[in-house]
Amino acid sequence: MAVSDGLAIGMLAERTGLAVSAIRYYEEQGLIRPWRNAGGQRRFGRADIRRLSFVMIAQKIGLTLPEIRALLDTLPGGRTPNKRDWEKMAAAFRAHLDARIAELEHLRDNLDGCIGCGCLSLPSCALYNPKDRMAARGTGPRFLLGDAYEPAEAPG
Repeated sequence: MAVSDGLAIGMLAERTGLAVSAIRYYEEQGLIRPWRNAGGQRRFGRADIRRLSFVMIAQKIGLTLPEIRALLDTLPGGRTPNKRDWEKMAAAFRAHLDARIAELEHLRDNLDGCIGCGCLSLPSCALYNPKDRMAARGTGPRFLLGDAYEPAEAPG
């Protein structure tokens, strides 16, 4: 098969380590855009190997598929992305990664005490969250989501 003929989906799966079904799903999500040959078979460009590798990495750090698609949409559609194209996209990716790292560091540094869930399941939660007052701020682990701890007023 000539490179100009594109890659069959099985070859793309072999090169990326993804299942064929995953590649079809990513196609449905608009992350890659194959074309059809005269026989109606999907064909992919060699740049799709890099695009799918990027998808896998981006998912590992917590980007959603719509966020990934938005980043990939900044790449040129009619040609293979060059180093400059990837550098531009990486700048946006880096900002998300830096925010994710800060979030994970905050989680790590605050995980040894109360997990901040507001569930009152630990004896110490009554000290940090009496009468489940954090529930008024929303669902989930409020302290770990960044809500500030405010000591309860002294009875009196």
